Amino acid sequence: MSPPTLYVIGGVNVDLILGTLDDWPRRGTEIMLAQSECRPGGPGANTGLALAARRVPSRVIANIGDDMFGRWLSDSLAGNAESWARSSRPTTVTVGIVHGDGERTFLTTEGHLAGFSPEDVAAQLPPHAAPGDIALLCCPFLSPLLMEQGEALLGELAERGFVVALDTAWPPSGWTETTRRRLLSWLPRCRHVLLNDLEAKGLTGEEDLDRATDLLLARLAPGATLVIKRGAAGASAWHGGKRLDRPAPQVTVIDTIGAGDIFNAGYLEGRLRGLALADCLALGVEAASSAISTSPRRYAMAGF
Repeated sequence: MSPPTLYVIGGVNVDLILGTLDDWPRRGTEIMLAQSECRPGGPGANTGLALAARRVPSRVIANIGDDMFGRWLSDSLAGNAESWARSSRPTTVTVGIVHGDGERTFLTTEGHLAGFSPEDVAAQLPPHAAPGDIALLCCPFLSPLLMEQGEALLGELAERGFVVALDTAWPPSGWTETTRRRLLSWLPRCRHVLLNDLEAKGLTGEEDLDRATDLLLARLAPGATLVIKRGAAGASAWHGGKRLDRPAPQVTVIDTIGAGDIFNAGYLEGRLRGLALADCLALGVEAASSAISTSPRRYAMAGF
């Protein structure tokens, strides 16, 4: 029997990383930055590249612009792109500005992600999941069609037999009441909910993380797991009324872009392998910690 597969449903786009920058320049002027890197980005690519490096059975479910950047992304994620839907829109580009404290600011064009639809997703997935297969829906906000029909998509995934995981990411338009209500209604359909601490607060409208966590747990279906990613503090998970914490190792941060996506790759790798929750947290923290502290990126830490 083939091992279970992780299907990553998420945007793939071009990331142009520039830094470091602490003070925005005056309009109409030009400044020089020391760092630049052009690489595949977006939650689909970030997660998919980590999974491939860790040799985890996986597929990235995405669409792509039918242009030069789209062809480059297809080549960069070879083995995933054969079934990607082709869009007449230009490929989405994100400019990531890295600041001196490790934080980052993103500027993203609408591009081909605006045309990524539930129909595109359904056409790329097997009609029936194999035992243990996981479908991760990540950062749906960049694809309005996925947002509009998200509940139906999650229902389709469950009907096909997938274990459903969700990482909402941060909405570019902020956490409006409409957005909160919509996303909270999705939670009972998910077996794994993966958020960072700011997203947990934003989704619930609570400034206190403990209170936000309690509200999220009340929304989950029985047997589901909530994971809160806490940056340099590591990660925490709640399952069956119990909490587990995994601290992160001290590393020299180079670039935190995509850290949450890479954590998801490690954590869900553990779920595919049937590991205990504590070990899944450890794999997620390991993958993210290694990626943010290496250039070129590595997705595992020796001796962790």
